[in-house]
Amino acid sequence: MALIVQKYGGTSVGDLEKIRAVARRVIRTQDQGNQMVVVLSAMAGRTDGLIQMAHEIAREPDARELDVLMSTGEQVSVALFSMAVGDMGRRARSLLGFQVGIHTNDLYGKAKIQDIETDRIRRELEKGRIVAVAGFQGLDRKGDITTLGRGGSDTTAVALAAALDADVCEIFTDVEGVYTTDPDICPKARKMDRISYEEMLEMASLGAKILEIRSVEFAMKFNVPIHVRSTFTEEKGTMVVPETNDMERVVVSGVAYSKNEARVTVKKVPDRPGIAARIFEPVFESGIVVDMIVQNTSEKGLTDLTFTVPKPDFLKTMKLVSEVAEQISAESVLGDEDIAKVSIIGVGMRTHAGVARRMFQALASENINIMMISTSEIKVSCVIEEKYTELAVRVLHETFGLDKDPRDET
Repeated sequence: MALIVQKYGGTSVGDLEKIRAVARRVIRTQDQGNQMVVVLSAMAGRTDGLIQMAHEIAREPDARELDVLMSTGEQVSVALFSMAVGDMGRRARSLLGFQVGIHTNDLYGKAKIQDIETDRIRRELEKGRIVAVAGFQGLDRKGDITTLGRGGSDTTAVALAAALDADVCEIFTDVEGVYTTDPDICPKARKMDRISYEEMLEMASLGAKILEIRSVEFAMKFNVPIHVRSTFTEEKGTMVVPETNDMERVVVSGVAYSKNEARVTVKKVPDRPGIAARIFEPVFESGIVVDMIVQNTSEKGLTDLTFTVPKPDFLKTMKLVSEVAEQISAESVLGDEDIAKVSIIGVGMRTHAGVARRMFQALASENINIMMISTSEIKVSCVIEEKYTELAVRVLHETFGLDKDPRDET
């Protein structure tokens, strides 16, 4: 008997008929002799609607109360799903985050899972029930409801799979797997059979919307195999697994992009020890994630410091940094929201030289200017003007031959 954790996203449970279809699918998998834990997101559009109501009733909704409100979307989903299973003659039990014992810190809206109790779930499984867990939520040490941020149901599912030592965590969504890039931008994008944790982690952090980054971190840390697949077909999807030797044959596995970026530049910063820490301290304390950082060469004791942040955090970042800039006598703070980040990812980069050069040449051939560059062992990222995003993705996909199945070359 296998223990399987399945997660269904908002589009998968978007209406009552889709919830019934999910219930039938879960029952079929249980009938194959498996124990089933199902993590559900809120119905499509429900979370956005709750946020909208909060902002209509309060200019700045209290973070704690906003989490209480937003957590109700998943509560609706697991209750309806359990009712559907019961109506089909099977037994299910819905559990909210606090009922399971999903413990988090108290960073409302962006809480991180610290540990998970499994006794309640195991007791329900031993009774032959399907356990439906509300994704995206937990409780802090004070007993208050918290939410995990966008994509948090993925994190709930993988964390549960790790805690329960599940055989696999299946992430059901509205696409058939992980593609070499966004098929809506590049029609030649190809579904991958497998991708390594590291590659998936980079793709998630660089804008690919298939999996939430923290869920991949959990999977990699606890060696949880993830199967990304479509709710609406029976086709196999993409397995996210540990790296294997043959994966290095492919130099570049995918192209990711993000338009959710903004650039902040602090001009003429005094170039002395401790200044960079002082600039970033209020940003980090606010829970804002800083991505790419570039510092120019010092001239006459002054330097320019440029970095990127998520676009929703842009205005807050500008305010925080402007206050510090005035304190340290920097000249000015400039901002730019009309940028995008395009990236190439592949574990094969470790053993192949000249990959970055090919990327830069490909962008230059289309007169796309590179504003910032960031690299790691398995990725190269470039900040460009947002209007060139789609063109950049297509030219990079073609340059690295991602429309061709690597198995055809063996």
